[in-house]
Amino acid sequence: MPKRMNAQKYMESSPVIRKIAAKEETAWINPYLLPFAVTDATCQLVVSDGDIKDAEKRLARFASFIRRCFPETEETQGLIESPLTRIPSMQKKLEETYGCRIPGQLLLKMDSHLAIAGSVKARGGIYEVLKHAEDLALEAGKLRVDEDYAKLAEPEMQAFFGQYTVQVGSTGNLGLSIGIMSAALGFKVKVHMSADAKQWKKDLLRSKGVEVIEYADDYSRAVAEGRKNSDLDPMSYFVDDEKSVNLFLGYAVAAGRLKQQLDEKNIVVDEKHPLIVYIPAGVGGAPGGVAYGLKRIFKDNVHCFFTEPTMCPSVLLGVATQEFECANVHDFGISGKTEADGLACASPSGFVTRIMTNLLSGEFTVSDGKLYDYLRLLYNSEEIQIEPSSCAAFSGPCGLLQYEDSRKYCESHGLDKEKLENAVQIAWATGGRLVPEEIRKVYLETCL
Repeated sequence: MPKRMNAQKYMESSPVIRKIAAKEETAWINPYLLPFAVTDATCQLVVSDGDIKDAEKRLARFASFIRRCFPETEETQGLIESPLTRIPSMQKKLEETYGCRIPGQLLLKMDSHLAIAGSVKARGGIYEVLKHAEDLALEAGKLRVDEDYAKLAEPEMQAFFGQYTVQVGSTGNLGLSIGIMSAALGFKVKVHMSADAKQWKKDLLRSKGVEVIEYADDYSRAVAEGRKNSDLDPMSYFVDDEKSVNLFLGYAVAAGRLKQQLDEKNIVVDEKHPLIVYIPAGVGGAPGGVAYGLKRIFKDNVHCFFTEPTMCPSVLLGVATQEFECANVHDFGISGKTEADGLACASPSGFVTRIMTNLLSGEFTVSDGKLYDYLRLLYNSEEIQIEPSSCAAFSGPCGLLQYEDSRKYCESHGLDKEKLENAVQIAWATGGRLVPEEIRKVYLETCL
């Protein structure tokens, strides 16, 4: 267990951390951000460009298997990818509703609509399961990298994988991605779910033959119990959302695909045309991997912000205090209970908070009530519906020029009026496709 931290000293020394502890919406600008050239060599020692390329190739090898088992990927030939969509009506509605100015053009990266698992977790979660399956099959001599991976759907291979168990701790969406793909390969699956997990996610997993183990405590307990349970079984593999480099790599692959989509839309990213990205954060793995990949491609021309609920800003506290995984929202008098169930992680990933320390531009926090307000605005303006957790992303473009600290960030990083008008701002929608229709209706009617 990580050591407990002295939260009081950080609240006494930092006005912005006092606001965070008071659960106020705010912008936090990262004082540890460095120019990319300074961080490049160190970062490559942890996760290299070669590692990301290797992950891209592995996903390509599995395309025929994915295409065979998940017909919804037929159109993309087994590639799990989401649309990048301009949302000008939403941009206008946000400006009118909140009296803010959102310069440049606002786009939505719709990982909310990713095939198979319907969330950004379809990237890292599915990738790690596929890598584990490949490792097992190669070691047993049942697969060669030059073979058609569609053979992994055959009964013989399913029986082989059936000897093994995959386990994970989750608030919901990671569990869905791990559970659905592991079951498709034939693995036994155990998903340890925290009290924050939605019932429909538990029901969906059980319908796929996944064993769901429920806990009355929060995400950290589910992870700890899952890890302990898996360690007792030599045939079990634990997907560790707090520490996994493989999850991180699966998310990082998204950056190259986003660049291709920007190119297809003739959108230039350079010093005069900055890219500003806002990604909701829970434990930090998905936003960390995506942001890391983006920084490797666009360097100082991309500005990566995370967004978190005011009731559970664990990644922010982990980086801001440099206590990393030892930071816990409960130590700051914050409950960690939020409508953004996918972001309900009281302590962040130590791996991600360390690697993002010099790469992250900052964070915006958002109240639970605003999540539903954003959800309705998006649906009414663009006829797109996503999960409340995903809607945290909109606090970024709304807040960029509203907070004094984020305005100062723009000034100090050369984001003058002309560059901002040329900017592309992307809100990263992290989940929503698999939400049952009756729950969608509840979301639209919820006001806090």
